[in-house]
Amino acid sequence: MLSGQEPETKPISLNRKLWLGFSAAAFLLLAYVGWVFYSRWRENSAINEQVKSEEQQKEQKRAADTVETLGGTEFKIISFYASPGLIHPGDEVTMCYGASNAKSVSIDPPVGNVWPSVNRCFQINPKKTTKYVFTADDGKGTQKTAELTIEAK
Repeated sequence: MLSGQEPETKPISLNRKLWLGFSAAAFLLLAYVGWVFYSRWRENSAINEQVKSEEQQKEQKRAADTVETLGGTEFKIISFYASPGLIHPGDEVTMCYGASNAKSVSIDPPVGNVWPSVNRCFQINPKKTTKYVFTADDGKGTQKTAELTIEAK
């Protein structure tokens, strides 16, 4: 090379031009595909969060409805009944009771072991017409009662 002359530049070969063009196109394609996947992922994440929130709200509503069905925070007798109400002496009868927020319960005359429950049923075999009194106690000095009579003929 002589002084004052410009250095020679080699022309880029056709293969190298094709390779550079392909590389640039591949990069752009990968960037686009990545963007599509990312944007779909963000969209799905938002939808999943919304569904979770809606499911939590539904679960809270079901829980509140269940508490309300079972008496809420109020102390009360929910049910006291027997079926059938008319029997032959010694026949089997299903007796059921339920009380919300009771600390103790009793049935008079005694029919076996009873305990606080919002819904409990058991079998008895009355020998004669009998009036039963269900008593629930909240443990704070308040009692509530319900009665039923099973006729034996």
